[in-house]
Amino acid sequence: MFFDNCATVLPIKTHWMGEFMKRFILEHSDEEFYTSTSGIALVGHALNRFTNLASAIAKAVPLSHGISHADVIRSFCALLAQGKSDYAAIEQHREDDFFREALGLSQVPSEATLRQRMDDHAAEFLRVVSWETVEFLMKAEVPLTALSTGHIAVDIDGFAMDNSGTKKGCVSRTYRNFDGYLAMPVYLANEGWLIECSLLPGSQHPQKAFIPLLQRALAKIQQICKEKILVRTDSAHDAVANRVELSRHEDVDYIIKWNPRKQAPEAWKMLAFSKEKVETPRPGKRVSLFSVVERHSATDENGQEQEYSFRRVVRVTERTIDKKGQQLLIPETELEGWWTSLSVKDEEVIALYQGHGLCEQYHSEIKTDMDLERFPSGKFATNQLVMACTALVYNILRFIGQLSLVTSRGIIRHPAKRRRIKTVIQELIYCAARLIATGRRLKLRFSRHVQGHFEAFRHAYQRLAYG
Repeated sequence: MFFDNCATVLPIKTHWMGEFMKRFILEHSDEEFYTSTSGIALVGHALNRFTNLASAIAKAVPLSHGISHADVIRSFCALLAQGKSDYAAIEQHREDDFFREALGLSQVPSEATLRQRMDDHAAEFLRVVSWETVEFLMKAEVPLTALSTGHIAVDIDGFAMDNSGTKKGCVSRTYRNFDGYLAMPVYLANEGWLIECSLLPGSQHPQKAFIPLLQRALAKIQQICKEKILVRTDSAHDAVANRVELSRHEDVDYIIKWNPRKQAPEAWKMLAFSKEKVETPRPGKRVSLFSVVERHSATDENGQEQEYSFRRVVRVTERTIDKKGQQLLIPETELEGWWTSLSVKDEEVIALYQGHGLCEQYHSEIKTDMDLERFPSGKFATNQLVMACTALVYNILRFIGQLSLVTSRGIIRHPAKRRRIKTVIQELIYCAARLIATGRRLKLRFSRHVQGHFEAFRHAYQRLAYG
């Protein structure tokens, strides 16, 4: 009886669904050419018109025959623009005419060629790509939104990248308590342009080799903008050497989070609440905000001992009642501070430093939106090159988003000053089109159902291809 009942029910259910849902006939065409990643054309023009990538690589690493080194790097950059970081992803583009034409390639490399070339010439490619990242920002004349003080923000903040369970070179225990790498990005302006992103062993302290990184970044930034800049870092870089180095540069100010290690909170509390300016935001909570000027000794460029004066903004908070109204047996004391070269009010220093928190979103876009949490190579030098290519593509995608997805033109969205990299990839890179060859010309034909996407795409294309 059980099987008889099932036999009578199933045909009725299948027939009912067939009345409301049509089935498609699947076909594979050998004549018509479609692409689901028309946005690669935008990336191709950005690489070929706004950088000297091809000529610089050919000059740095001469090649007598075979697929050019520039084709290898441009192909990998195109994969990163799709949110793919594995070498195997190139195989689906081996016979893709659009991919080749959009990037200006003579030939699309294979997975083996991609891996071998990047392994063999990682150091040489790294120097070229690192500079081309800055050259793109210069030639594209990217917008630089200033802070309320007129400074251009420069945010430096390290983050850990999880590569646990692997035997890749220099993978070690990070401060996040997993095995991986430490990335040290340098972001410029409120848009978050990526000046460079050094890849370091996971166990390395962020302060190690920080001053050379700072010097390289400042040298690059001075070629992009002439305005005053404000360097913001977290407490991992609370060192006298950093403040001395920043004070040597003209038109450079800084806010560095103070690390109150080895400090006595009670002594600071006595000093803080002896001041006249003490606020009580609610019962059981007292806050004192003030500045102190301290003198520290350090060696100058000539190796001579000198004394420097530094301003520190300090905020001491005492809680005797928590936010739920519970009386505390032992009062809680919170001690915070910020080193700064600015002469603005204490409250404004804290407000300016709060913008440093945007770095967390930028980190997420690199790791998640561009799928670069885990690196494709077992060699550390190659992974450093991968990170440099990521910085270049990150800026290109950011620029495309600023061109087409911020204003009301094309795709209508909620107002924003910046779009996530994920939004750019979804809306413009993965925009389907038909490739049509007419004589010696190529056309990209978009569907009538994507009018908004077409307008946004056309605006970005006009700027990158003809602007």
